[in-house]
Amino acid sequence: MLSITAIVAICIVPYVIYKYIIYPAFISPLSKIPNAHSSSPFSPLWILIKRFRDEENRSIHAAHVKHGDIVRLGPNEISVNCVDDGIRTIYSGGFEKWRWYDQFDNFGVPCMFSTAESKPHSHRRRVIANVYSKSYLQSSPEMHKISQTMIFSRILPVLESAAIEQKPVEVLDLSHASTMDFITAFMFGLQNGSNLTQDVSARTEFLDTYRRRRPYRFWSSELPGLKSVLNRLGPIIEPKFVQEATNYIENWTLTFTKAAEKSSTTKVPDEENIPTTTPVVYNQVHQSTLKSPFPYPQELQIATELQDHLAAGHETSGITLCYLFHELSMQPKLQEQLREEFLTLSPTLEYPSSVSTPELPSPQSLDALPLLHACLMETLRIHAAIPGPEPRITPSKPTSLAGSPPLPPGVRVSSQPYTLHRRADVFPDPEAWKPKRWLEASEEQKAEMGRWFWAFGSGGRMCIGSNFAMQEMKLITAAIYTNYRTHIIDDEGIEQVDAYTAHPRANQLILGFERVEK
Repeated sequence: MLSITAIVAICIVPYVIYKYIIYPAFISPLSKIPNAHSSSPFSPLWILIKRFRDEENRSIHAAHVKHGDIVRLGPNEISVNCVDDGIRTIYSGGFEKWRWYDQFDNFGVPCMFSTAESKPHSHRRRVIANVYSKSYLQSSPEMHKISQTMIFSRILPVLESAAIEQKPVEVLDLSHASTMDFITAFMFGLQNGSNLTQDVSARTEFLDTYRRRRPYRFWSSELPGLKSVLNRLGPIIEPKFVQEATNYIENWTLTFTKAAEKSSTTKVPDEENIPTTTPVVYNQVHQSTLKSPFPYPQELQIATELQDHLAAGHETSGITLCYLFHELSMQPKLQEQLREEFLTLSPTLEYPSSVSTPELPSPQSLDALPLLHACLMETLRIHAAIPGPEPRITPSKPTSLAGSPPLPPGVRVSSQPYTLHRRADVFPDPEAWKPKRWLEASEEQKAEMGRWFWAFGSGGRMCIGSNFAMQEMKLITAAIYTNYRTHIIDDEGIEQVDAYTAHPRANQLILGFERVEK
């Protein structure tokens, strides 16, 4: 007679073989999709290893180049690289976010970006989006005052001193500092925000602490359950300093938040050399929480949202400016062409100014400069600050993507700017930085490139700060190249890391600044 163990084995083994080998490889709707790796139908190990090693974006891109618009990354995961039946369906069609975004919670509370479900996300976005609209930003007296202060009292004085003393400038950290000062002033009020542009020690302390957590993102994003179990045993995979860095950044945010709360209820007059503005974003977020359906303390709802804005607002724009300056520093003639374009502005951004309170050109006139826009768009295309995948979940109704069979609910599906921006049929010679492609293209070609341009995402979850980022980056670039030429002193390690957020591998770019002759 067969033993009970043998009977159980006879029953279980065929089931295991069917569920984990036969079904995923031959019967599942995903079995009709080309595999990125031979193990993809059976295990997520291949793509997990690529993510752990920071090789994800290029590996997925190589799979698309080989297999086409849709590839299978794991037993229950696919990547899509097309617009029609691709990003338009996924990101404008109500696909919910994957729990992968929990890593972007702050204070243990979801922010708008990390909120998985569409309805609560829409509630948050609806009450905040107005102050980030292009029309609001271009007509905002707060944004105007902030921009005047940042350009004429902070950024240009720092660069003027470097040019006079012929000191090299580390522009990645300076770009992060400038964009942090812009966003915190708009969020919390100019008098309450940071001044990392001028305070180098504070800049170094914050950026070093902020970057300390980067190597440990994998565990929170891909294996949070395993991380939680192992963390109970001690700092096995996440050193103690990672949590200390998180606490530091959260306290940093709370300090700004409390200052904004105070100034929003108490009128603070302008003091000499200390201009003040309304805490625009704080007020808007605070208002949004008054009738909030979320089961979290109001203070933490405000803080988690504001921390997300200041993190995204400085990091992505800082990376973009760094790569724009690097590309321009290799092309002196293009710098001159840009300067000619900037000198058509009225008033110009020449520094030092002949008036005590220099005025800015209108945001509308800056936005209309074609060469500046082309240079920035091309930088965002080939050097996207966030080139990595944006995971979503297939809905309950079976949906086909990129010619696939109808996919069951619960499949992890994503697209990535890294690959969308490298379609040779849309962007000829895709690996080259060519601003003229945006200037010389026909209207039809521009429209097609615009459809595939995905630096800010698309749909209802498109980056809420895209207009803010474009306005500040154009202003900073125009101010710098109106007054200075740049050249490379040290760009070793300038290549972008292959990660969700792609900073330079060396975390630095050193340029020389030389004043132009008027």
